[in-house]
Amino acid sequence: MSLFLFLILVAVVLGIVGFAAHGLFYLLVIGVVVLLADLVYAGVRLRRGGRRQRIAR
Repeated sequence: MSLFLFLILVAVVLGIVGFAAHGLFYLLVIGVVVLLADLVYAGVRLRRGGRRQRIAR
C-alpha cells in the first residue's frame, strides 16, 4: 500500500512540475505514465489478493 501511495505522490509532483515549468511538458507526460502504471499495478494486486486458496485438511 505504501508503494501505491508513493507512486501516486511522484506522479502528482511530476505532473505539477511539468505543467508549471515552461518547456518541461515531458515531466507531465512521465507523471501521467507513472500514474497509469500505478493504477494497473493496484488493479492487479487487488484482483490477485481477492482469491484465497483453501487448505485441504
